[in-house]
Amino acid sequence: MFDFDTVIDRRNTGSEKWDRYAGQDIIPLWVADMDFRSPPAVLEALQQRVEHGVFGYSRPPEELVAVVLAMLRQEYGWQVQSKWLVWLPGLVCGLNVSCRAVGAPGDAVATFTPVYPPFLTAPGLAGRELISVPLVEQQGRWEMDLEVLEQAITPRTRLLLLCSPHNPVGRVWSREEQLALADLVERHDLMVCSDEIHAGLVLDSGKTHIPFACLKPELARRTITLLAPSKTWNIPGLGCSFAVIPDKQLRRSFRDVMAGIVPHVNLLGYTATLAAYRDGEPWRQALLEYLRQNRDLVLEAIQAMPGLKTWPVEATYLAWIDAQGLGVADPAGLFEQAGVGLSDGAPFGAPGFVRLNFGCPRSLLQQALERMHTVCVRKRGSAKD
Repeated sequence: MFDFDTVIDRRNTGSEKWDRYAGQDIIPLWVADMDFRSPPAVLEALQQRVEHGVFGYSRPPEELVAVVLAMLRQEYGWQVQSKWLVWLPGLVCGLNVSCRAVGAPGDAVATFTPVYPPFLTAPGLAGRELISVPLVEQQGRWEMDLEVLEQAITPRTRLLLLCSPHNPVGRVWSREEQLALADLVERHDLMVCSDEIHAGLVLDSGKTHIPFACLKPELARRTITLLAPSKTWNIPGLGCSFAVIPDKQLRRSFRDVMAGIVPHVNLLGYTATLAAYRDGEPWRQALLEYLRQNRDLVLEAIQAMPGLKTWPVEATYLAWIDAQGLGVADPAGLFEQAGVGLSDGAPFGAPGFVRLNFGCPRSLLQQALERMHTVCVRKRGSAKD
């Protein structure tokens, strides 16, 4: 019904993902956008809006607000009021605004590493101290180390940045894990900014995304939840995200920081977001099935590559790979030389790791994995000589 197999030529389209390697035989599997066309319902809605021909200043349509509230209620049982929504032109600016809206310069912001790089840069840009706590691998999966987090918290720690589902390790945090974190948050009176942009991309059928703010009512008042359709329906270039902030004072602080600096969402972003949430569910379900097969292919292939280690991906279309076994200082550079562009783990707080985006046609993914296998075998072989 939906075509995820056709390879679409994205060269010379202003694509950040593909133009990085313009003129080179390198398959880009790095930045987190997918190589699939957006859902037909989204494309049709955009075409109709373009045909209207007037692109003036815009505000969120009432239908969009209603659709978002209905989605949150249906997916998570979350009864959100329309006044809690704050529309943003991107999720990264939401992280940066949150760091400025909570506490004061000189205060501290905590997060777990490895993590999406803006988590590590936003505190410093806001004049805050960064406290980074490593995730720990236990029994074949990554977990939050709450004991180390509690030891790292200072009297000036005001905010915790949470990535849920987690980019890059692909975890769907369970209710029990989040409740344990919530107890710590309440003991230390922390605010939480929860990036839940990958919430629509849970791949494991037995797992469910639970918004941090939904765990218990008293947590909602200390939580900024960031959401967007951009990853799920592959429309990140249209720049439409939103924050859910139930607490009036926290919401006012957030808006005050935005004032005069953060631009409004563009009208095509609103148009695409409405179509995605209202009409895109059949496409999303087909996408999830395709991504599950890609994920399984990646896991099997990486396990057969000497020097590499990876973990099951519960959510997202991103695989986190430990390449330290290759014995090279720059594994991302090694794979680039072999014709595969991956994300370097260093900006995530984990040198020696790489991140692979498997949101692409399977034929392209298979070709990239074959190149990676070849260079791993060659590298390990030369190391033994």
